[in-house]
Amino acid sequence: MTATAKSGLAERARQALLVRLSEPRVWDVVVIGGGATGLGCAVDAAARGYSVLVVDAEDFAKGTSSRATKLIHGGVRYLAQGNLPLVREALAERARLLENAPHLVHPLRFVVPAYRLHDKPMLAAGLGLYDLLAGRRGIGRSKVLNVDDTLAALVTVKRDGLRGGIAYWDAQFDDARLALTLARTVGDFGGLAVNYCAATGLSIEGGKVCGVDLRDVDSGQAYRVGARVVINASGVWADSVRRLARADAHDMLSPSQGVHLVVDRAFLPGEDALLVPHTDDGRVLFMIPWQGKVLLGTTDSPRSDLPLEPRPLPGEIDFILETAARYLERPPSRADVRAVFVGLRPLIGGGRDSPTRQLSREHLVDVSAEGLVSVTGGKWTTYRVMAEDAIDAAQPVGGLPPRSSATARLRLHGAPEKSDGDVYGLDRKEVLRLPGADNILAEGLTLTEAEVRYAARAEFARTVEDVLARRHRALFFDAAAAVCAAPAVAAILAEELGRAPDWAAAEVDRFRALAAQYQVGP
Repeated sequence: MTATAKSGLAERARQALLVRLSEPRVWDVVVIGGGATGLGCAVDAAARGYSVLVVDAEDFAKGTSSRATKLIHGGVRYLAQGNLPLVREALAERARLLENAPHLVHPLRFVVPAYRLHDKPMLAAGLGLYDLLAGRRGIGRSKVLNVDDTLAALVTVKRDGLRGGIAYWDAQFDDARLALTLARTVGDFGGLAVNYCAATGLSIEGGKVCGVDLRDVDSGQAYRVGARVVINASGVWADSVRRLARADAHDMLSPSQGVHLVVDRAFLPGEDALLVPHTDDGRVLFMIPWQGKVLLGTTDSPRSDLPLEPRPLPGEIDFILETAARYLERPPSRADVRAVFVGLRPLIGGGRDSPTRQLSREHLVDVSAEGLVSVTGGKWTTYRVMAEDAIDAAQPVGGLPPRSSATARLRLHGAPEKSDGDVYGLDRKEVLRLPGADNILAEGLTLTEAEVRYAARAEFARTVEDVLARRHRALFFDAAAAVCAAPAVAAILAEELGRAPDWAAAEVDRFRALAAQYQVGP
């Protein structure tokens, strides 16, 4: 039989997931939403010994959770706002992530250049408090730098008027791969994680939510699963899911969007990140080494619609470039942007007219009269605390035996004792066993044939976008290079998924159209 006449190895793995989904059973916990919060909830519940199903209508981390600023941090802006409890909590979670996922989270030093006489003492005092809040679990102490030390760290920073700077420590991570790692961790505990499986409705009996109606996006097959408790962790779409239980449910969220640009490393060579402490809109701007490039961001603009692929609003790209130009000797232009990506933030409350930068990044757990548990708000750094709070709230709703969270010290899937910087961690040996481990698919990228096969067989990848956006991050750091890799990726996926050649051609066309949105015109 030809490869197109029978399912490939990856397709068999997918069908095995759907067989489990079709089994007549009542899950202890069903989670709607496969981003940071939903996958975190699934891990927390599974680690407590509950049976868990987590689903997402798209790929895991397709939305906000793959479009972050790639930082695990306490939040120096929240420190300036005086929100010390949030900063302290986030710094504690930063330490836990460095321990529990060392292959995906690593320390990163930031330098804040100072141009005014009072900048250095003010920054030194604030970042000294940041160190104090981190306590014994801090990464390193902040340090006052003279002009020479600042220029050594930030070789392209503007020299005119520079008075020195302040260095401090936070952490950086790969957001999409951390989400995948959480999905794999759910499986390690016997739970079921299924992407491309849409929640189309809720089952309600006696006025209480008791299950979820699902649809496999590929086949259209419908499923009805029972649940002792359902958790709504669907991010910016949480209000829509809440209205599946109660049509007149009011909005809890005031979404905003953040734009990020990626430029070549030459604009900020070296290993240190640059923090602009005050932008014209009252935020901070980061310039961060990432994937061999430099990530610039972000903005904070209210958004009343919720597109799956948000685009920059008028002025957002220019705002980032103009702000960067004030701090760099050779600032990037629109022509220098390798990729632009936009994420939507699920900010809590405030109404559509409130400045979103003033709305809460803290999270909220809401239990409706129908027993739907919704968890909203928050940020990647505190996903674990959000999940713990949500499962604590879900226990009495579902009549689950009370058990404490076990995730504070839970090392996630693939975590090595000591990281060498490989995002696959302990799974690298599995990747190397697959065909094509030495076959790099496109110039300028590190993606191999074996990594694509592994993405399909073990990491839930179904499309070219899944591979080039979230298993490998090419779409987010060099959209043109990602397009060059697309035909090879499509051909491998077609084999792994048992697809016909015309499927591969259509996939390449779809990806090219998507990648055009990640590129910046003149």
